[in-house]
Formats: sequence, structure tokens, C-alpha cells
Amino acid sequence: MTSPVLSVKDLHVNFPSEAGSVSAVRGVDFDLYPGRTLGIVGESGSGKSVTSMSIMGLLPDYAKITGSVKFEGRELLGLSDKQMSEIRGNGIGMIFQDPLSALTPVFDIGSQLVEAIQAHRDVGKKQALKEATELLDLVGIPDPHLRLKSFPHEFSGGMRQRVVIAIAIANNPRVLIADEPTTALDVTIQAQILDVIKLAQRETGAATIMITHDMGVVAETADDVMVMYAGRPVERGDVDTIFSQPRMPYTVGLLGSTPRPDVSAEEPLTPIVGSPPVLVDLKQRCQFAPRCPVAQPACSEGEPPLSPLNDAPGHESACLRAPEIRDRKIGGDLMFKPPQLADDVMAGIPRDERPTTLEVTDLRKEFPLTKGALVKRRVGTVKAVDGLTFDIRKGECMAIVGESGCGKTTTLLEIMDLKPEHGAVVLNGKDAAGMSNSERRAARKDIQIVFQDPMSSLNPRLTVREVIAEPLNSLGFDGDVDARINELMGLVGLDSSQLDRFPSHFSGGQRQRIGLARALATNPSVLVLDEPVSALDVSIQAGVINLLEDLKRRLGLSYLFVAHDLSVVRHLSDRLAVMYKGQFVESGPTDEVFENPQADYTKKLLEAIPIPDPEAARRRRNPDPADTSPISRK
Repeated sequence: MTSPVLSVKDLHVNFPSEAGSVSAVRGVDFDLYPGRTLGIVGESGSGKSVTSMSIMGLLPDYAKITGSVKFEGRELLGLSDKQMSEIRGNGIGMIFQDPLSALTPVFDIGSQLVEAIQAHRDVGKKQALKEATELLDLVGIPDPHLRLKSFPHEFSGGMRQRVVIAIAIANNPRVLIADEPTTALDVTIQAQILDVIKLAQRETGAATIMITHDMGVVAETADDVMVMYAGRPVERGDVDTIFSQPRMPYTVGLLGSTPRPDVSAEEPLTPIVGSPPVLVDLKQRCQFAPRCPVAQPACSEGEPPLSPLNDAPGHESACLRAPEIRDRKIGGDLMFKPPQLADDVMAGIPRDERPTTLEVTDLRKEFPLTKGALVKRRVGTVKAVDGLTFDIRKGECMAIVGESGCGKTTTLLEIMDLKPEHGAVVLNGKDAAGMSNSERRAARKDIQIVFQDPMSSLNPRLTVREVIAEPLNSLGFDGDVDARINELMGLVGLDSSQLDRFPSHFSGGQRQRIGLARALATNPSVLVLDEPVSALDVSIQAGVINLLEDLKRRLGLSYLFVAHDLSVVRHLSDRLAVMYKGQFVESGPTDEVFENPQADYTKKLLEAIPIPDPEAARRRRNPDPADTSPISRK
């Protein structure tokens, strides 16, 4: 094998804080070879992004960095910012998570591409513009010669990410670092961006580091995988070995927490209980031991090193029990057992015999398209929602999926408003159009919403007690408010002793549970879920998905669920509607739509879903002619 283009040895990164020194990265080692992709996975706070930023020399001056980072044999640690500027964007390119913040809003795209080219090569502006046009064409932006004059805000999220990729590969870098490049993108745009990154890698011959928490993206793109936990690698090997025979309990837990789009959801997901440790004054023990279902007393006596496995060449694990783990089991028993969900109160009752909780008929919402700065005139109409008709029965989850801009969120807002401009919204048999203001206010008890971002949806100045009490007080709860709050905390799996804390003191998953408790406070019959798990780590996401399923079974709740993650949709929803340009192009039982899609757009969506299985991903790239499953063929 050729020599590594990037070699990281014993990398440590510490940050000062009021509580003490934060050990963000602790002993990272890896070699990156030309043409190969290393996937780095783990929960938030595991040290993935700090590792990449330390390689690029982008950490603040107060960060203490030790170890070695060698690029083509040259030591990078200790170089000045000017010296690193010669390498950034030239030898090492980086694709950042948020493309809008990575681009300068006051310069057009062409100027930023030309700057990236001329910063490292002595070429004229005419030649640089020509290369910039070719780069935009390479990453799939239509009419590249015209779009050079466009500004970042004139591009969609996916188009902006393509521009960031074009800038990253402008000088044919030897190493390409992609830090969560597809997190905020629709599934179809995500698939396109991953294809562009693969194309860029082929064109430049670059070695790639793919940093992500999406196990499906890792399975689709990586050759080798490094799993990080509490700032250090805990398992490393080739992608097939890591996914088929993980030998570290944390990796087993991550894979068990990941919903699969190609398998019908018959069992609940198996979340990892607990939270990662605070990386200050860490005890000398296996850091995963408090969350590990198979931990032994020896696990608390010292931190096991990342060691090669005798029976699996090239596979390393930082677990004392790694030799015992086979097929995600120890001694024939599953390491992580799925939780027991409540009995379904609506089990055995056919759908057509269940009461209808929400009925929507011919729902429409239009926005005027105007032109002119001083005197605005109407030049057209945008049909955001164009004639939707559907119903939801008690104890049923209906999901609406589609790309950004198709009208999903507008549909939710029109329903939540209970005052549609066109069409009918009937809640528990009552037509919203005929409601008085007081009746509409009372009806809001029966329909509540859980938002995408749990932090921005909770008032940071209110305690958890006040957050949950707010709908009870404003909508007229006549019972014991404190008793109801304690009941709700238990219902969503939180300790009532935390009621006097503020939202900022909680993790993302706990904040989403608080938002769910607030939505359940008025005992609604319908919950509207707007991307409720998209901002969460995979292990925390699994716990929230299981909670939603458990509440639906126990309380007979109806869900109207909007998401762009089709893996989550398949696991949670009973019925599915696919939306395109304000209309439903296909709807029906979820499993039927996944197994036998009829609309071309639905097939396109299903083909774009990353599957957390490298073998299945390869079958999709090289399909068997006899396999007609839309998720297996592309």
C-alpha cells in the first residue's frame, strides 16, 4: 500500500473552562490513504469536529493541542496561521456543515471561487473564471456561466453546499474533509451531494474524511470507519466489518438505534440509555461503562486501550469483552434489548371502525407573487397547498414527506390555525370554519404541536414547571396543576425533581421530551409533529421515537407527522402521503408505499435513502435484475 497522505498520531485537544480542563480529543490515531474514505462517527461531543478543526489549524489560540498531524510527511502542529493558509484550500480542502455561514454573503459566487483559485495558484482572472465555471458545472449547477454572478442567498441549501464543494476542490486537494455535509438537507439533495463528493474524489484522487452521525451515510460512502466516544476512538475497522460484526458495545448500540428504511418496523428501536460523560476530570475507567449493559467490575478499574483483535485482522476495539461479542450478542444473548412498549389500546379495531380525529378536505393556500420596489403589482400566484384531502383515525400516525418547499409546513400551519381560507378542517367532528373565536380557542386543547428545534421552541426564561404549566393555565385546566405536571414528567420519562431547572440545563433529547410534555398537557387527541427528531443524535432519536410510539399506543393519540428522514417515517407511521408542489402524488399504508411505490417521484425519494448496511448499499449501486424492490434498485 502507498504511504498515507495524512497521518494523525496521539492527538490530544484540551480547552480551558470554569469547571476545569475539557479533554475534547484524547489520543486519536489514524492513517488516511489516497483514494480512500474514512468515516468518523459518534454522538455530539465525541470529538469528531474538533479532530477535523485541529487538522485544519482552525481551533482558537487557547486550545492546547499535542500529538502529531503530518500531511505528506510535513508536521502541521506548530505551524503559523500564515503557513497553514498555504495548505488550507490547497493541500487540504474542507466542506463545512452549514454552507450559508461558510460563504461570504456580500460577494458573488464567482468572486469567491476566483479568490480560492488565485490564493494558491498564479493564474489570471480570465483563466480563474473559466475554471470557476467548470467547477460549478462539475458539481451540477445548471447554467454555471450565469450563476457566477449570483449571491449565496439566491441559491437553495443544496446548491449552496455544491458551491462549498466546488471551492473545496478548486485546487485538487490531496485530502478532503467533509464535516456533516448533508445534515440539514432533504434526502434527494443529500444523495446528490454525496454523489458530488464521490465525483470530486474521483476527479482529484483525494483521500476523504467523512464526519457524520448518520450511519446510512457512512455505509454508503466510507471504506474505513472510526467510532469515537468521549473524545477517543473506541472501534476501528473496514466498513463491512464494523457494520456486520461490531465488537464494541457502543457501536452495537449506535447500530441498534438506527431505523432502517428497507425493513418493516416490527420491533421498537434499542436506544443507548444515559448520556455521554462531561469531559472534565474524567475517571480512569471505560467511559462507556455507566451506559453499557454488559459492563463488568474490571471496566471501572481502568480505560481499555484501542487494541487489535486476534481473530479479526485490521479490526480494533477498546473493550475488555470484545473477544466475547459475536453477532451483536454476548453468550448468545442480545446486548441491547428493545424496550417493552405499552399495549395498544386500539389493537384489533379495524381502521374504518375507529373514530376520525382529523379530517381535511380540499385544503388550499395561495400566496401572491409580486414585483416592484415602490409600487408592487401581482404577477402570479404560488400554490403552496393545492387541494389536499385526507383523514386521520384514532391511534394512527400519518406522515407527510417531500422535499423542502413542497408545502408540508404550510399544511401544518393551516391546520393548526383552525381557520382555513379554502377547504375544510374538521377536528373531532367539528368543522373549524363554523367555530366562534371562543370555540376555536377551546378546540386548541385537542390539537397541539411539537416543533423541530426543542431549544428555540422553549422559553429560556421559564423553568420546566412554568413551561408545562403555561398551556394548562392559558387554556383553562380545572384540576390540580402541580399533580398534572408531575404526571406529565413521568409520562415522557423525566424526573420531577428537575422541574425547577431551565431548558438550557437539559440535553437536546430531554428538551424534546419537555416540549412533548407541554404538548400533552391539555390531553389532546391529535399531535402535530414537525420534524421532531431531526436535530437529535441517533441514540437520543431512538429514545424519542420509542416514546412517541409508546404514547400513541397507551393514549390512543393521533399523529400528523412531517419529516424528511424516511427511515424514521417508516418506523413510526401507519399511513404515508408523498407531497410534491403542494399536492399528494401518492398515499396509502406506509409499508405498501415503501414496498410498491406507484408514482415516479415516490420511487425517486425511496432510491435516495441511505441504508445503514454497506452490503445493501452495494446491491443498490449494482442491482440484481431479479430484485424489484425500489430501495434495493437504483
